[in-house]
Amino acid sequence: MTETIINLETVNPIEFFGVNNGKLDILKKKFPLLKILSRGTQLKLSGSPEQIGTAREKIELIVQYLQRNGHMSENYFEQILGGDDAETVDNFVERNPNEILVFGPNGKTVRARTANQKLLVSKADKNDIVFAIGPAGTGKTYTAVALAVRALKNKAVKKIILTRPAVEAGESLGFLPGDLKEKIDPYLRPLYDALDDMIPADKLGYYMSTRVIEIAPLAYMRGRTLDNAFIILDEAQNATDLQIKMFLTRIGANAKAIITGDLTQVDLPKNQRSGLDKATRILRNIDGIAHIELNEEDVVRHRLVKAIIKAYDRDKDAG
Repeated sequence: MTETIINLETVNPIEFFGVNNGKLDILKKKFPLLKILSRGTQLKLSGSPEQIGTAREKIELIVQYLQRNGHMSENYFEQILGGDDAETVDNFVERNPNEILVFGPNGKTVRARTANQKLLVSKADKNDIVFAIGPAGTGKTYTAVALAVRALKNKAVKKIILTRPAVEAGESLGFLPGDLKEKIDPYLRPLYDALDDMIPADKLGYYMSTRVIEIAPLAYMRGRTLDNAFIILDEAQNATDLQIKMFLTRIGANAKAIITGDLTQVDLPKNQRSGLDKATRILRNIDGIAHIELNEEDVVRHRLVKAIIKAYDRDKDAG
C-alpha cells in the first residue's frame, strides 16, 4: 500500500471539502478503494499507486479550477471527478480566454463547459442554422443565448430574437390570471433568466425597450422576415410541422438560427405531432445546417439531474 499527502494551501479548504465535508464524501465515493483522510489543509491518500495517481490528477484539476474561480459547486466537483482527463481540463480549467463567449455582470464568464456544448459553438460559428437536441439541463438554451449575445456585442448582428411555442405543460392558459403578456411570460422566463446572467439589468432593459432584443411566442413570427438577426427557437419539440417550417422560412439575410428541443418532453395535444423530429430528419444533409445531439453527460445543473435522466431512460428502455 502506498501513501501520499496532497497540500491544499493554495485554495480555501472549505471550498474543496464542501459544507459538512459534502465534497469530500463525493471524492470518497468516487474512489472507494482508497483511504482518504483530511487534516487541515492536507489530504492523505492511502491505496494502490494506480488509484492514487488517478485521484491525484482529478484533485489537481479541482485545485486549478478553485485557484482560478474561487468557488466550485458540488455538481462541477462531481463532473471533474467523473470526466475524461484531457476533456475535463478543456471543459473546466479556463486556460484559453478566447473560449469565453460572454463576460456577464460582475465579471462572470459564460462559456461552453462540455464537449458537446463546445461542438455547438463550433457548428454555430460555421453554419447559419443549427439544431441542438438533448434532455433538460444540457445547456442547449443557455449556450445558444450566449452565442446570440456574443454576436450582438461583436456587432455581427443587429438584434436578437428569442421565441418559444406557447404550449401548456399540463396547465391551461385560459384559466391563468392576467392579460396575454402576463399569461405568456412564464413560458419565456428561461430566456429572460439566461439574458440576466449575461447582460447588466439596465442595458438589458434598454435592449428590450428598443427591440434590439425581442422575446416573443412563436406565433408572433408569422409573416416576418428576420434580417441581420440571431434567432433562437427554444423548446422546438412543442412546435408543429407547419410552425417549424414557418419559423425556418422567416430567416433572412445575414441571420443565424439555433433550434433547441428535447424530443422526450413533448407537451403538444395527443392529436398533434411534434415537427422537430421531421425537421431534423429531412434537413440533415443540407449544407449550412448542422445538427448537435447532447446527452446526460452534458448536464450542468444539479448533480442529481444526470441521475434522473438516466433513470427515466432506463425505465423507457425497460418498457
